[in-house]
Amino acid sequence: MIQIDHVTFAYAGNSESMDSVQDINLNIKRGQFVALCGESGCGKTTLTRLINGLIPHYYEGKMTGKVQVDNKNVSEQPLYDTAGMIGSVFQNPRSQFFNVDTTSEITFGCENLGLPEQEIRERKDKTIRDFHLQRLLGRSIFHLSGGEKQKIACAGVSIMYPDIFVLDEPSSNLDAASILELHDILSFWKAQGKTIVVSEHRLYYLRGLADRFIYLKNGRIKEDYTAPQFERLTEQERAAMGLRTFSLEQLQAKVQPLADRKTLSVRELHFAYKNGPETLHIQDCEIPTERIAAIIGNNGAGKSTFSRCFCGLEKRGGEIVWNGKNYRPKDRLNSCYMVMQEVNHQLFTESVLDEIQISMEGEDEKRAERILEQLDLLPFKNRHPMSLSGGQKQRVAIASAIASHRSILFFDEPTSGLDLRHMQEVATVLRSLQQGGKTIYVITHDLELILDCCTDVIHFENGNIIDQYQMNQAGLHKIREYFMKESFEK
Repeated sequence: MIQIDHVTFAYAGNSESMDSVQDINLNIKRGQFVALCGESGCGKTTLTRLINGLIPHYYEGKMTGKVQVDNKNVSEQPLYDTAGMIGSVFQNPRSQFFNVDTTSEITFGCENLGLPEQEIRERKDKTIRDFHLQRLLGRSIFHLSGGEKQKIACAGVSIMYPDIFVLDEPSSNLDAASILELHDILSFWKAQGKTIVVSEHRLYYLRGLADRFIYLKNGRIKEDYTAPQFERLTEQERAAMGLRTFSLEQLQAKVQPLADRKTLSVRELHFAYKNGPETLHIQDCEIPTERIAAIIGNNGAGKSTFSRCFCGLEKRGGEIVWNGKNYRPKDRLNSCYMVMQEVNHQLFTESVLDEIQISMEGEDEKRAERILEQLDLLPFKNRHPMSLSGGQKQRVAIASAIASHRSILFFDEPTSGLDLRHMQEVATVLRSLQQGGKTIYVITHDLELILDCCTDVIHFENGNIIDQYQMNQAGLHKIREYFMKESFEK
């Protein structure tokens, strides 16, 4: 079905070895479910692009060897022909949307293939039934949660009836409930006999689905495991390979030293987007300061809206009272720093080093380099930020927050797209900042990060804080219960 024969590829204009692949030989049979795993920069995403034809048709570089799908050379046939055979779902579904409403987006691929109107209507109706999309029809793409966007992206490729599905880190921005829905979609395609290739850091939800686990390191295939072989590896063995957990039940929390609990007051924090219903309605509450507080809740619960209002990015931001002072939105802009979930929106300069220095009160190259070294970014200091991988960009944005000297730091999904080692590096940096007196709020769906470094949990649902607790023994039980109710452990 898929044959990769002695393929080596390096991106144009990139002198670094990161993300390139070397002498890849891989055969994937029809109907197999293959998971690509390995540390960030090992070549997983590049391998998906070789299969779906984005290399060399969209991403330029030097390539040797041959990629064949159904005995057709992918690099020699037009990309639109490959798209008829292979459906692709990207890490950020927004990057593959062409319409502003959900219904049009679902049918766009079929229209692009020039299918007859009646056939498109029949396929649409079937896809809506298969994916249970009735409540998402006719909605604005911009008003969907991350999980809903991913579901529309999957439906938009599934409706074209490809034989192969290629997904690049599809779970990276999803909550526990949305990962369960993604699991069900993959299970549905597998039951249809489709060939599936998934590049992932989160591996636990692929347990029982994937037939093979291909482990890449430094651009080469190091191991090709069957599912039973991969299952027999211990958690310690997988961790030594830089891989995330394969079993949520085996995760343990680190004991965090808990100082006396200090708080700030949040009052009358209400917000509604233009012409929309109120999405945030916090009346009066206290939240911890000088701690690392995880902000959890399903996609659409109001977590990111809360952070924007708190930091003063939205002008109608209620009251924040801290150390006896009432901070207006303008005051908060000078006291808070926010690393957004979509980090491309806050990368502005021509080099990684410059990106760090513009966050400083005064330029300090030595300090900037120390921060980059903490996050394993020093080798890329002269690279353009937009040339980095998604996980590397995420770490650049975190480095900018560290450099800012702000008292309150918000991180929106800071470990999105990060492997185990880099997730642990982020956790270490957050603990160091907290020990230096910073207040850290982390919006996250990453149980591994929470157990590694968070001292408190703030639970959002439906635009309100429904629970708060410390990460003591009782808190550990609560956080496990929240994540396990949607887990795939049998």
